[in-house]
Amino acid sequence: MPYLGGEETVRELRRALSNPHIQTDHLRYRNTIHRVIRLMSQGVDVSGLFSEMVKACATGDIVQKKLVYVFLCSYASVNPELSLLVINTLRKDCSDPNPMVRSLALRNMCNLRLPGLCEYVEQPLTAGLKDKAACVRRVAVLGWAKIHALLPNTEIDAAVVNELYGLLRDPDPVVMVNCLRALEEILEEEGGVAINKPIAHHLLNRLKECDVWGQSEVLSVLQRYRPRSEDELFDILSLLDPALLSHHVPIMAATLRLFLSLCSMLPAVCVSALERARGPLLAAAGSSSRELRYAALCHIQLLLRSEPGLMGEHYKRFYCGYAEPPYIKQSKIQVLVELVNDDNVAVVLDELKGYCTDVNTETSQAAINAIGSIGRSYDDRCLGILTGLLELKQEHITSAVLQTLRDLVWVSPQYGDAVCSALEKWEDQLQDTQGRGALLWLLGVYGDRLSGAPYILEDFIDGVRSEVSAEVKTELLTATLRVFLSRPAETQDMMGRLLQHCIEEELDMCVRDQALLYYRLLHCGIEDVRRVLQCGRRSDLSLGPLIGRPPEPISQWASIFNTLEPLMLGASSNGFQFGNGPELEKALNMLSFPCTRVWFLKTLCLFVVIFQAYVMCPVPRCSPESLQVALQLVNIQTLAFTAPNKLPWKMYLYTHSSHTLTPHSSTTPPNTLILAEVLQFTML
Repeated sequence: MPYLGGEETVRELRRALSNPHIQTDHLRYRNTIHRVIRLMSQGVDVSGLFSEMVKACATGDIVQKKLVYVFLCSYASVNPELSLLVINTLRKDCSDPNPMVRSLALRNMCNLRLPGLCEYVEQPLTAGLKDKAACVRRVAVLGWAKIHALLPNTEIDAAVVNELYGLLRDPDPVVMVNCLRALEEILEEEGGVAINKPIAHHLLNRLKECDVWGQSEVLSVLQRYRPRSEDELFDILSLLDPALLSHHVPIMAATLRLFLSLCSMLPAVCVSALERARGPLLAAAGSSSRELRYAALCHIQLLLRSEPGLMGEHYKRFYCGYAEPPYIKQSKIQVLVELVNDDNVAVVLDELKGYCTDVNTETSQAAINAIGSIGRSYDDRCLGILTGLLELKQEHITSAVLQTLRDLVWVSPQYGDAVCSALEKWEDQLQDTQGRGALLWLLGVYGDRLSGAPYILEDFIDGVRSEVSAEVKTELLTATLRVFLSRPAETQDMMGRLLQHCIEEELDMCVRDQALLYYRLLHCGIEDVRRVLQCGRRSDLSLGPLIGRPPEPISQWASIFNTLEPLMLGASSNGFQFGNGPELEKALNMLSFPCTRVWFLKTLCLFVVIFQAYVMCPVPRCSPESLQVALQLVNIQTLAFTAPNKLPWKMYLYTHSSHTLTPHSSTTPPNTLILAEVLQFTML
């Protein structure tokens, strides 16, 4: 028996397809074609059988036709000349009495995707728009969209466009929705299909006839229509009101977005719509689908910007499950922070305390940060939890607690005494860069209250030669100088050693320049040093922390509701860790369509938005390696980059555009090389 993927197998199949005895036996002939399709699906190159398969399409067996058409559409681009032989058979099938054969022939004529064959396809498509069978009209409408995608620079005949507008009133709802989609693509440069009052009311009245995909498409197109009077507006809202409670999430989300768009000048109506959509959103947040659950959580965070109390009674619905992926846990933690009030603060804090020891470090750190955020309003409970976590002696937890305490006392200095008591007997050795930076900041600010501050700083200074992080070194310089102002006798010697090393031996220019700045500042006198380092504005200790935040107008985020942007914002706020699960990679891979210059720039801007909070901060949370991996997920490759610990850090990126993959949306020549430079600075 010949090898499955060998050339002998292909030769055997060619002999079988050409054998008259097999051709007369329909069952054996169909089984042979089955073998060809099976090999093709397994990755075997069977393009050499193209001429034999062309002959096999001239049959009355519908099953055999489908199999042959799958083969021909797969290999038509490899054999464009032989594909002309198929056109006559397909055009003949377009006149077949069986509507299934006619629709099958029309669909596969367009799926050949050969520009040279378009002139042979236009006449059957025009006839298909007037066919009596709905299945043929469905295929013909989409066929014109495929022709436009294949020849983007060629204008579709105005008569065809008028015919498509007329088919918006077709009795078959699928034909109507296909017309909307086709007109959107054909008239893209003109802004899409024109929605006037008769068309809008016709679409609204037939909305219930469409399936889930069709209703979502109609609702998205209706975004462009603006009612002419208030009475018309409320008539439209009455028609849409039942869809807000739909158990199909896409319909509910599309309807809510349309509500928010139509009622942008009626805040009370928008709030009422949000309240009605609360139930379906909560159901989606508890869906068995992880992707749907994550999307619902990201959109709920949008709603809470304007209506913080919308989900207040249902805060337990956002408790994390043990088996949930980390990115969903982190999203739920962010929602829980928004839902905290005087009644549930104790219960929510107990729940968040349990997440602080999660096996996933990102989830643990997110829970600790959430407790710190709540601590700005409820200090006593949160400070007790945070200081208790320091006793666990786990490095990632300790690091996150120190960063949270630093942020907390920066906003609310009145908590300084509690933080000092927690750090009074500090003896741990941290390896985490962010944690060490936070510890040094706390030592610099509260060094006059911590008896062991000079000794902890001395340990850092003794190991400064082996320190690789420039951020830690700059923080160490500032902390040592601040402690020197309050405790000069204990700090003078070690500060001199630190300045000498940073000025004479340090290779990082940012650290060296900061050391020179402090050295020259000391020559000006202690009072000048004190004025520079300690004269910043401080919060009034008599004032309490800011509780809550003012609600945002719904109009600020209504335009991005039911789009991918809330998912990107949610990924950004979660740290955008790509190792969190395959679902995030699948969400990113949706962006991996063929590249153009415009798309390349937009993608880079998108990642700048996602990463700017982490690469442009004193203690970066995003490493250069993570940024490279993130860009590679959308086919942007790294050409060269500097060492990870050097600042400013540079990375040169490139990608290629492919003319064959972007026939309808790109004017970029084939194989165009697109270059860009990403630059990361530090902020002192």
